[in-house]
Amino acid sequence: MSRLFRAPPFPLRRPVPLPTLPPASPSRLTTRAVSILSPSQSARKTLLTRARPLRQKPSPLPPPPRPYATYRDPHGREIRPLITSDSVSRAARTPGTYVIIGIAVSGAFIFYFSNLETVPVSGRTRFNVYGSDTVREAGEMQYKATLYELERAGARILPDWDWKTVRVKRVMRKLIPFSGMAGENWEIFVIEDPHTANAFVLPGGKVFVFSGILPLARTDSALAAVLGHEIAHNVADHVGERMSAAIGTNIVLYSAMALVGFLGFGPLLMHWVGSRFLDIAFGNPMSRLQESEADYIGLMMMSEACYDPADAVEFWKRMEQAKGGEVSEWLSTHPSNVSRIKRIQEWLPEAMEKRQNSDCHTTTAFADLFRRALSQGIIVI
Repeated sequence: MSRLFRAPPFPLRRPVPLPTLPPASPSRLTTRAVSILSPSQSARKTLLTRARPLRQKPSPLPPPPRPYATYRDPHGREIRPLITSDSVSRAARTPGTYVIIGIAVSGAFIFYFSNLETVPVSGRTRFNVYGSDTVREAGEMQYKATLYELERAGARILPDWDWKTVRVKRVMRKLIPFSGMAGENWEIFVIEDPHTANAFVLPGGKVFVFSGILPLARTDSALAAVLGHEIAHNVADHVGERMSAAIGTNIVLYSAMALVGFLGFGPLLMHWVGSRFLDIAFGNPMSRLQESEADYIGLMMMSEACYDPADAVEFWKRMEQAKGGEVSEWLSTHPSNVSRIKRIQEWLPEAMEKRQNSDCHTTTAFADLFRRALSQGIIVI
């Protein structure tokens, strides 16, 4: 019985040596299935744990600096600027930006050329967007401001019966019919100030003359040269031209201020530097051009009103002697007295011809004859 039921002996197999494992790393362990049997013994598999060190993660680097400044509100929330240099550069590279720029430039050219006009008498072409009503309103505001400043300074406006006021009004009565502005509401103010040699005419016919200029304008013709020059500024609408030019200069100036603000520079410093540059490059040359134009128009006006244009040269010579040294012309809003005298001498033949062709040529010829007779001691009847 025992032989029949004895279990056959199980064949012994040599133990398979286990692979040597590397020393455990202090890092976290991970597991994977590793076969330690030969292919013939694939039926018997064992899951062994093999220690494998994890890759060391690099130490975190500090975040790159932001191209814009950030702030935090009282609740701790981060506040970022709406416009940054990066956003501006990205917007500048988009096709839509080029379309907008093209439309803006085209519109600016159309706006500019549609508002060109010709200056009376001189024939110069200039840009002007303001009508006479707007300029007159601006002149009315400046007129009220001038009266307020004179009152604050304690200036004395001479009455109508004063000989200085009478003389100024006498010259103005002869000039106004030849100015083309007889319909204006003319008002004349003579300010008693012997230390100020100045005169100006505001839009709307408001005339201000400081008494200090009367000793330099010794004759009515010399005074007509001064008043004709100031009236000519209104004839040529130089106020509206300056107001129109300010549109372009303000666009350039404030665009430059915005640009330097994005770049991190001081916009106030740019405003100071930019305004000085625009004055020297554009404002002063335009002002000197307007002054020369007013000299020409005023000279023709006084000649047509029967005044002697040669007295204008004598007046500016006395102004040159009274003022002495002047700043460089390119830094000034007015031409130098020497330049004015030279130009007026060039215009004198034309002015004398206009004077001879005017309605007063017979009276003028008689007055010249009368003065020549007085100088030679001859009695003319």
